[in-house]
Amino acid sequence: MGDILATGDTILKVEAGGYNLTSKFPALYVKEDAHTGNPTVEIREITIDDLPPDDVLIEVHYSDVNYKDALATQPSSRVVQHYPIIPGIDLSGVIIESRNPRFREGDQVLVTGYDLGTAHFGGLSRYARVPADWVVPLPKGLSLWDAMALGTAGFTAALAMDALQMHGVRPESGAVLVTGASGGAGSMAVNMLADQHYEVAASTGKTALDYLAALGASQILYRDEVSVPSKRPLDHEKWAGGIDSIGGTTLEYLLRTTRYGGAIAAFGMRGGTQISTSVFPFILRGVHLLGIDSVYCPYDYRQEIWRRLGSDWKPSQLHRIAQNTVRLHELPHVLEQLLQGSHLGRTVVDLIRS
Repeated sequence: MGDILATGDTILKVEAGGYNLTSKFPALYVKEDAHTGNPTVEIREITIDDLPPDDVLIEVHYSDVNYKDALATQPSSRVVQHYPIIPGIDLSGVIIESRNPRFREGDQVLVTGYDLGTAHFGGLSRYARVPADWVVPLPKGLSLWDAMALGTAGFTAALAMDALQMHGVRPESGAVLVTGASGGAGSMAVNMLADQHYEVAASTGKTALDYLAALGASQILYRDEVSVPSKRPLDHEKWAGGIDSIGGTTLEYLLRTTRYGGAIAAFGMRGGTQISTSVFPFILRGVHLLGIDSVYCPYDYRQEIWRRLGSDWKPSQLHRIAQNTVRLHELPHVLEQLLQGSHLGRTVVDLIRS
């Protein structure tokens, strides 16, 4: 066994020849340029002393890449509350220090959402300190890699599917349209719905027909088909439900075309934050518009959704969706793909080997 080092109110076990309090480790570090005020991005070597104090110290094994992480590197980002910041809204790893009795050294855990990577140093770092109330024990059925292949994207898709089911959208109800289907959350939603025997239609702006068909989509629409503005308050009823990761005119389309009593779970805004609609979908067709929030989801519900993701809701095509695992130095290219809209599926970040 290693040495035992006292660190304030905590005890940190150090494996022989391994981690120590002065070791440097890599992190994706974003700070404001002193002259322009724009964020600059670098892979920086930092130490534990550079991390804000908090309840739990985690050795991060994996993180992932989300659109929020890409936005954190852009000027005038509304995602980041202050700089400097280490992005990464998700992480999975092993606890090596805890002030909270609920967690012990060696526990495998994951963290998604809250202020991670936006107002609090995030998961794109070899080590991270976080509040204990953010930490979820790794569910049975998931490895640390699986947890980040899913990440916020899979968690959000599961919340959306659960919301549809709670509002009566069943496989026998008819086709469900998933918008932004080649993105991370969209891909997860397509596969999870198909696994649960839903008829799934998928819309995308990318050349991803074979990919989406392999995830279980039986019908594929191009982005333009579901995003053209209309002056008509209602159109022909097509969809029993929808999972929308786009917003804007795409969400307007879903509201116009969802069948009587159907429901739409919405969590995206890449297509715009404003929608123009009327009361008719709601008062003439009884359509439910369901807002999905993965950031501050209540802890008990969060644990239950993650439990399902480790069992009957685990996507059958998880390795096809997250077929790309990269190291920290490869991140700038992936972030650029996300910003350009050319990124497909999910990318996991390996912090152990970075």
